[in-house]
Amino acid sequence: MSAEPLPRLQANDLRALAAAAQPGRCGVCAPLVCAGWDSLPATFDASALQRVGTLRRDDLDQPTLLEHHPRGTHAWSADAPIAPAFFPYNRCDVWVCKACARPYLRYTEYGGYYEDQRIRALDAALLDDAQP
Repeated sequence: MSAEPLPRLQANDLRALAAAAQPGRCGVCAPLVCAGWDSLPATFDASALQRVGTLRRDDLDQPTLLEHHPRGTHAWSADAPIAPAFFPYNRCDVWVCKACARPYLRYTEYGGYYEDQRIRALDAALLDDAQP
């Protein structure tokens, strides 16, 4: 039995997810709320999140590794744009907290000897529809 494919989300879908989140501090996902990318804490129960979509494009064998930083930010900047067509967003799935519906972006970073699950809270104010 195969899993249903994830819907590919667009900027408007991401804005809607961000608007649906319950305001305030959530006791479940509070450890994940960070402005920039961070490692998914090993102590966090990942089953508290539900995968709801993806930013990956099935029609691209090799998505770009280019990043988008028009205001001089860098990958780890808290105010870096969330540009779905650029790295690392083009390799992300979208997750929501089951308790408060706060949306998160997640991807796996592959290093020489490790894999690291990276997570970033979705801030709709930082969405950028730029294309490579």
